[in-house]
Amino acid sequence: MADSDPAPAEPIFAERPTEFVVRDALTLGVAPMVLAGLCGLMGWTVVGFGLLGLTVFVACFFRNPPRVIPGDETAVVAPADGRVIEVGEIEQPDGSKALRIGIFLSVFNVHVNRCPVSGRVVAVERGGQRFLAAFNRSAETDNVRCAMTLETAAGVRFRVVQITGWLARRIVCHPQVGDWVRRGDRYGLIRFGSRTDVVLPLTAAAKVVVRDRVRGGSTVVAELACPGGQR
Repeated sequence: MADSDPAPAEPIFAERPTEFVVRDALTLGVAPMVLAGLCGLMGWTVVGFGLLGLTVFVACFFRNPPRVIPGDETAVVAPADGRVIEVGEIEQPDGSKALRIGIFLSVFNVHVNRCPVSGRVVAVERGGQRFLAAFNRSAETDNVRCAMTLETAAGVRFRVVQITGWLARRIVCHPQVGDWVRRGDRYGLIRFGSRTDVVLPLTAAAKVVVRDRVRGGSTVVAELACPGGQR
C-alpha cells in the first residue's frame, strides 16, 4: 500500500495471498514431483525430467512476488501482470460510458490479482459459462468471470473484472461486500491463462496503450480525475 493511501472507517481487507508461492502450487505440484522421483528410480530419465519440468512450471506459475506501489490515490495501478489488449470507451449495461483497460495474462505471467485503486467493496458479481480464449471479444460477456465493484473515499466507483480463458477454470476473489481494499493489495488470482479488466470513469486518463507490458501493482495504467479524500 502507498504511504498516502487514506485510512478507511470500514473493515480493512486482510491482503491475501501473501506467500511468495501461492499454496495452490503444492496441490498441483506434488504429484508430478513424486512421479518424477519414481521415474528417476526406474530409469525413465526422459519422462522424469519432463515431470520435473512440469513441477518447476507450476511453482513459477504460482509465484507471488512483492511489489512497490507507486504514486498516490489518483494513480490507478495494473490489477495484473500481462499485455494490454484494450484501452478504450465502452457502454455499460445502464447506458453510461466508461474507460476499460483490458490485460491478457499468458501462462508465463504472475496470476495474482491486485486492487487498482483503494475502495470499499459494494458488489461482487459472478457470471458467464464459457471458457473461450481470453483475448476473444466474446470472452468479455460469455466467459466465467467475477466482477468486483468498489467505491473510493471520494465516491468514485470503479470495477475490476477477472475473466477466465480457455485453460483457466478457477477464479479466486477473497474480498466481501463492505471490505475496504487498499490500492495494490493482493486479493485473488485466476488459475492459468486469463484476462483482467479495470473499468473506470470516462474522466480517467489512460497511461498505457495496446501492446504495453504491465506489472500488477507497480505499473500505473491510468490517472483518476478526482483525488480521493480522507476518510
